[in-house]
Amino acid sequence: MTNLQTRSSSILKITSSLLILLHYPTIVSCECTCEVEDSQHDKGEALKYKLGSILSIFVAGAIGVGLPLLGKKIKALSPENDIFFMIKAFAAGVILATGFIHILPDAFVSLTSPCLAQHPWRDFPFTGFVAMMAAIGTLMVDSFATGFYKRIHFNRSKPVNTTDEEKAAEEHEGHVHVHTHATHGHAHGSASPEEDLALSELIRLRIVSQVLELGIVVHSVIIGISLGASSSPKTIKPLMAALSFHQFFEGMGLGGCITLARLKSTSVAIMAAFFSLTTPAGIAVGIGISNIYNENSPTALIVEGIFNAASAGILIYMALVDLLAADFMSPRMKDSLGRIQLGANVSLLLGAGCMSFLAKWA
Repeated sequence: MTNLQTRSSSILKITSSLLILLHYPTIVSCECTCEVEDSQHDKGEALKYKLGSILSIFVAGAIGVGLPLLGKKIKALSPENDIFFMIKAFAAGVILATGFIHILPDAFVSLTSPCLAQHPWRDFPFTGFVAMMAAIGTLMVDSFATGFYKRIHFNRSKPVNTTDEEKAAEEHEGHVHVHTHATHGHAHGSASPEEDLALSELIRLRIVSQVLELGIVVHSVIIGISLGASSSPKTIKPLMAALSFHQFFEGMGLGGCITLARLKSTSVAIMAAFFSLTTPAGIAVGIGISNIYNENSPTALIVEGIFNAASAGILIYMALVDLLAADFMSPRMKDSLGRIQLGANVSLLLGAGCMSFLAKWA
């Protein structure tokens, strides 16, 4: 009787083990599926929140990017003022936290998902690699573009109708003719080292503002599509509020860079409008493809992961090198031992902290 019980117990154990093995693929595949809300009521309610989020995020982004641009009208927000210096530090902290806390973890999740094949996606740390290459690429673009635009500017600013004797005299005297941008005319004169330095800095800031917008826009489109494709009101409600603050803070960072770049009014308006409209446009696209979009499909995961990793690399580089290092290593910061240093450091920590806190919801 005891042997019979022992054999029965062994058979049951073997059978249960076989059942677990047979069901194992199903258990694993369940990790790759998402719950689909089939209720028409939920979809209708979700659509209301999506439309509300388009308006909310657009207004928040427009206000955020517009505030620093008001520096031309409000003296307290002018680039020469200490308050603007602290706003820049706050915005740099926001952008840094966006890269490290919001985008990079999402990229890791996408590119290490169990929905992707083991080879090659989980055999190699693609997220870190793509982020690193994006940062190196940004450095190269920053360097090459600055040199390219400097050469164009100096070549255009040389007098056209000059004799060989005049050219030789100019070369002998070491004069370099440049446009004086302090006035609206095109008077030529010999450039001082200070003017050369100011020109180089202006060109650098213009490139920084454009590359920074590129990094932010890529991320904004992705999060907009993700929100628009969601069919769960419980997911959309907290995202709507969190992404509104997200766009507001990011807009402040971008607006500060655009202000310092001293671009033409048309260029400023285009960049501000482009930033404000990217996330709402992404939400609209997400709504349009919500019936066919599967965020856990391998294609969606790979595209999202690679773009997020590249965006994180760009924003982290821009925040650390072009925004923080440029300001915190400047003579203005080094020469001030009190209010500006303390205010800038507190603003930096506050901006990074606020953006990190939002990661709880978005």
